[in-house]
Amino acid sequence: MTDTVANPLALENQVCFALAVASRSVIALYRPVLEPLGLTHPQYLVMLALWEHDPRSVGELGTALQLEPATLSPLLKRLEAAGYVTRTRSAGDERRLDIVLTASGRALRSKALAVPAAVAERLAVPLETLEHTRDLLTGLIAAATRAPA
Repeated sequence: MTDTVANPLALENQVCFALAVASRSVIALYRPVLEPLGLTHPQYLVMLALWEHDPRSVGELGTALQLEPATLSPLLKRLEAAGYVTRTRSAGDERRLDIVLTASGRALRSKALAVPAAVAERLAVPLETLEHTRDLLTGLIAAATRAPA
């Protein structure tokens, strides 16, 4: 029987497969929108976090973005080389590395305001559907975070 309900190992029944393909597909839509800003999608996420709270330590950014320092560090180096952030040791704690937006990094925010609408337009999905999907995924992330390893 080829009925997908009867086959728990059918590829199309796997949540992990649907999430992986959806992630790659949606992130691919961001690429041409972010290119004029000189940002990759991971760099865009870092900038979003900094536009919310500036400055932030590397640890705070890692927590907000759910990224390990080894993944975050090269992103921050590239953003610094692009002139969007500076990395400085905290005066109060030499072990803490603070990430601060530069004037160019702050100015980039006004250009980035068009990104969400441009991506939504490319997706051609109602805003309510996107918001509902985001909320479902946020719940799924929380459940996965709570699940035993």
